[in-house]
Amino acid sequence: MPKTDANLERWSRIAEANSGFDPEYFVKHDVKRGLRDESGRGVVAGLTQVGDVIGYSTDTGTSHPAPGELLYRGIEVTDIVNGFASGGRQGFEEISYLLLFGDLPDPTELHEFEQTLASYRKLPRQFVHDAILDMPSNDVMNALARSVLSLYTLDKRAEDLSIPNVLRQSLHLISKMPMLSVYAYQAYLDAVHGRSLVMHRPLPELSTAENFLHMLRPDSKYTELEATLLDLALVVHAEHGGGNNSTFTTRVVTSTGTDTYSVVAAALGSLKGPRHGGANIKALQMLEDLRKRVRDWQDEDEIEAYLLGVLNKERFDKAGLIYGMGHPVYSISDPRAVILKQYAEMLAREKDLEPEFELFERVERLAPQTIAKHRTMYKGVSVNVDFYSGFVYKMLGIPQELFTPLFAISRVVGWCAHRIEEIATGGKIIRPAYKAVGPRRTYVPIGERPPVQ
Repeated sequence: MPKTDANLERWSRIAEANSGFDPEYFVKHDVKRGLRDESGRGVVAGLTQVGDVIGYSTDTGTSHPAPGELLYRGIEVTDIVNGFASGGRQGFEEISYLLLFGDLPDPTELHEFEQTLASYRKLPRQFVHDAILDMPSNDVMNALARSVLSLYTLDKRAEDLSIPNVLRQSLHLISKMPMLSVYAYQAYLDAVHGRSLVMHRPLPELSTAENFLHMLRPDSKYTELEATLLDLALVVHAEHGGGNNSTFTTRVVTSTGTDTYSVVAAALGSLKGPRHGGANIKALQMLEDLRKRVRDWQDEDEIEAYLLGVLNKERFDKAGLIYGMGHPVYSISDPRAVILKQYAEMLAREKDLEPEFELFERVERLAPQTIAKHRTMYKGVSVNVDFYSGFVYKMLGIPQELFTPLFAISRVVGWCAHRIEEIATGGKIIRPAYKAVGPRRTYVPIGERPPVQ
């Protein structure tokens, strides 16, 4: 083994040995690990008007589980979806306006907002070649973060933290994120799989969802239902309160006074993690493994046996988690999953995938029962948005490499709204407290130190 590799291996053992400590310290010092208590309730670390996530009712003075609600600027997301869907409209641009500005737009304001986003869907040819195509990545999220940081170089007012300028930057990012994601995926296909590049420019008359499908598919074709369902997925992922990891990252990094591109790149790094934005990939992969191992998709005993195997770390990735189940806040229902499920059933019928959809429904019903039988529960478990979003993306023919970037295309709206709010109401850098639990030690002169084992 080369000396450098041997040193790294030895140093790794030393670092690991000196980095861990007894988990009981968290209990002893009453630390809310992950800023949450055992029941899943989060430590209040800030205030926001942008969004709210409700999983409990306190009408009687005591807290008890309730059907989940997701509010955008105080309006229930289900009401928003019913509002634009009943008018035969797509809604992502409308809710983007709502989240950024605090009010629903009238027809004129919405039209002007859509035109502004369309006018920003441009990237210099040299930027596309140098920052995206000539620097392919095995992970589209890393390429996306790098591209966002590279946009800093195109902005003559990159460091201007005034609200008008941050809003301008936000609109540019919202409009450009689909292009950056699809082009990064095309570069990945070319570099890693030797596939020919087929790149389409965005069209000003198309919505965000329509442009994504247009740019992704070589023939640019999609059905109205496909565009509607992708738009819905963007709508329900756009905001989820200030307590999710990537939005909290946005506010923490914003509080330092840094630029918009650095903030969004940091949020992208947070979202990339499989415990956050990548969870729908795990859920879809788990269901694919289930389909291979369960011979009769209608045999509920066989399905439950598979799920128990997952819980016991015997099946799938042996992590002991049934992916797509449970949420830190929601206990009875996740409103995003409810919305996506309704339209996913429609698309499954259009694509002759009804048996697959029915299997998802059975797992949705059986998984909470299986978990309740074999795990200690502090609150209820219900299906979350990741359970159906991966299935939706699969039916839309979207590759798994773009699942998390799609999340980012949507959530950048919430990030930008929270960034503006943090600037407008902030002023203090966010610095949580950590308690040191290591022993006090004395300095040993270099000549008296024993050799490291």
